[in-house]
Amino acid sequence: GAVTVFGALAITRQTLDLPDLITFLLYIGSLTDPIMRLVYTSLTYQNGMAGFIRFQDMMSQEPDIRDRPDARDLEVRRGDIRFDQVTFRYQGTARPVLANLDLEVRAGETVALVGPSGAGKTTLCSLIPRFYDVEAGSVRIDGVDVRDARLTSLRSAIGIVQQDVFLFAGAVAENIRYGKPGATDAELVEAARQSGAHAVIEKLPHGYDTEVGERGVRLSGGQKQRISLARVFLKNPPILIFDEATSALDLESEREIRSSMARLAAGRTTLIIAHRLSTVRNADRLVMLTDDGIEEQGTHEELLRAGGTYARLYGAQVELDVTASSGFALGESSLFAQAGPPEESPSRS
Repeated sequence: GAVTVFGALAITRQTLDLPDLITFLLYIGSLTDPIMRLVYTSLTYQNGMAGFIRFQDMMSQEPDIRDRPDARDLEVRRGDIRFDQVTFRYQGTARPVLANLDLEVRAGETVALVGPSGAGKTTLCSLIPRFYDVEAGSVRIDGVDVRDARLTSLRSAIGIVQQDVFLFAGAVAENIRYGKPGATDAELVEAARQSGAHAVIEKLPHGYDTEVGERGVRLSGGQKQRISLARVFLKNPPILIFDEATSALDLESEREIRSSMARLAAGRTTLIIAHRLSTVRNADRLVMLTDDGIEEQGTHEELLRAGGTYARLYGAQVELDVTASSGFALGESSLFAQAGPPEESPSRS
């Protein structure tokens, strides 16, 4: 480099001896690596401190939803859910998603929430575990306002199965045990058997010790959904929420998982969110939610006879599904399927 050039010139002019130049170059060379390490450490420290400050800011923020000072543990004895004059709007929006809504879900009842997208079905269910708080009115479980219950006890009483299953990076067993951290291996395997996941897990390269990857990227949609169901079976909650749990699956996986869901829902208070009406036709009650609130509710047969929005949407879906599948019997894929052909909608009778 430049030092060598100037050193050579100095030697030719006899102002510097060769041994002195060599010594100086060796000295510079010995300092280069420590200096580079110091620069790298300084840059790493600056980047690390910036991230640490952001982390501190995040951890210092108080959650919007937290326990009240006088909150108490919730003991769910029956599983009744009641929405009393519930009004809710998302922050920054003028129009409420739900306005003065009244709905009661009796203990052990299976209620399907149906209707167009954006009508508030998922929002309504999100108010039960207090992912959001109501703007007005109340949500009660066995007569207790959910805002008066400790969040840990409230959420431990509710099992949620969603379309987008969230799995942590780790083994299959660890992801199932998340539903009940203190569960034994025997309890874990039994939950997997009940959900129909055991046979699938046994076929994985390392069984229950198979790494699923971040968000379960190494598993198929059906495999992830079975693990999610096993997690809820292990948790054994009295209240269930199924939010479009099988809408992204193939027909065979959907049928198998719906059978597991039916076993899980037996005897529990269950809310199902569905856009495909054929999959919930045998629920105890269907509630049609629109932008104006609850438009109608009743059994599948009652709503068909009423000839309202539900009957119109069901008829349209029957036509579409029959056309797409060349006469496939829709009733076979129902969560609560019964033997026999699907009913004709009023529009086709």
